[in-house]
Amino acid sequence: MSKSRITPSAAFAAIPVDDLGQGDRINIGVASILGHRPEVAGALGSLKAALTSTGTLPPRLVELVRLRIAFHNQCRSCMSVRYQSAIDDGLTEDLVCSLEQPADADDLTDAERSALRYADLFATNHLAIDETVYDDLRRHFTEDELVELGVHCAYMVGMGRLAATWSVTDDVPDAFRATSDAPLAPWDSEGVVASG
Repeated sequence: MSKSRITPSAAFAAIPVDDLGQGDRINIGVASILGHRPEVAGALGSLKAALTSTGTLPPRLVELVRLRIAFHNQCRSCMSVRYQSAIDDGLTEDLVCSLEQPADADDLTDAERSALRYADLFATNHLAIDETVYDDLRRHFTEDELVELGVHCAYMVGMGRLAATWSVTDDVPDAFRATSDAPLAPWDSEGVVASG
């Protein structure tokens, strides 16, 4: 079994995880490390809750963006999870496979392809996001939605990279434990479902 690079906080040791699904156990693994700084964990949780409860972007789109950014971050715990709200909104493993070449995928909407292009640039070359990129985004999204998409991307890039350095892989599926130097991808294996 793998071991995270940072020991989980003692406060999380008493949380029973046996009845949780694999996806929720993965998320608890990351949260247990954040538990060393409960105030920060609470603030991050509040940000995520505000994005979820007041957000207007479709959960399927947000999940596709999250998984594409997880690929760029090479965050194994992030790549292995699929959120139930996105599944309820039409996310399938076939759609996740479309993330390998999103510009060419015919099962993605134009809005999803535009958001994924933005997410790719946000994660790999943010200074290349120019007026042309925003003009394309504005064909599909309001100004409010552009802010929401940007904050989602900022959260996903930052927290995903941090989680990747922590190597929280105790509960990830075997396909996401590979030890080769080759990059892993969310489309390499089916993910596990987490609530949310």
